[in-house]
Amino acid sequence: MTVTFRALFGAFGLLAAVITGVPANAGETTVAVAANFTAAAEEIGKAFETASGHKVTYSFGSTGQLFTQIAHGAPFEVFLAADQARPEKAEADGLAVEGTRFTYATGRLVLWSADANLIDGTPDILKDPKLAHVAIANPVTAPYGAAAMEVMEALGLTGTLKPKLVEGKNIAQAYQFVATGNAPVGFVAFSQVVKDDSGSRWSIPSDLYTPIRQDAVLLKTGGENEAAKAYLEFLKGEEARKIIESFGYGVGG
Repeated sequence: MTVTFRALFGAFGLLAAVITGVPANAGETTVAVAANFTAAAEEIGKAFETASGHKVTYSFGSTGQLFTQIAHGAPFEVFLAADQARPEKAEADGLAVEGTRFTYATGRLVLWSADANLIDGTPDILKDPKLAHVAIANPVTAPYGAAAMEVMEALGLTGTLKPKLVEGKNIAQAYQFVATGNAPVGFVAFSQVVKDDSGSRWSIPSDLYTPIRQDAVLLKTGGENEAAKAYLEFLKGEEARKIIESFGYGVGG
């Protein structure tokens, strides 16, 4: 009896899949992710790869920048935005698969300083005339930056603070400005500091800004990719939800 190399190789692959629990047809997907969700996405990615055998590659940036890249043909297959508007527009513009959009997380905004003694749990530091700089994400491209502008407006401080603003291209850069001391305080995502006891913060009341509902959607480029579809299903599941909550986000609609 003659066993061909191809048959032997196929049998070996099937045996490996049975032993490891990984599908023999494991694939890959590329996911565009809003910068605020970086740490959570990385943890979810590891869990997804372990559970499915698929490989996920991330590209992080501001939601607006990522959407522009998608609109210009970037080969992303899944989009995890920091708002609802861009995924909705992706659907409207024929860039996403209709019916696949859902809210995977609800973000929270905080005012944070690396100095443990600077913020007293209130927004009073923002009224201090000695305050030189305040870091925010670009409010045009980053939803967390837009939320920060809403907070300043609600506090009646837009005119006072506007000359002091230092804009990061995304929320990750805004956080870096504060963490490195280039700005004494900044509006950052709660998820960026939730596991960090250093520094000081003001947890901004949610009624001072529009809820930061973050939507995910399957892009047309990933419409036939089982790994991309599996990633979104995993994101809806209990294991991913626990990770999301551990980073200080709300889950669901």
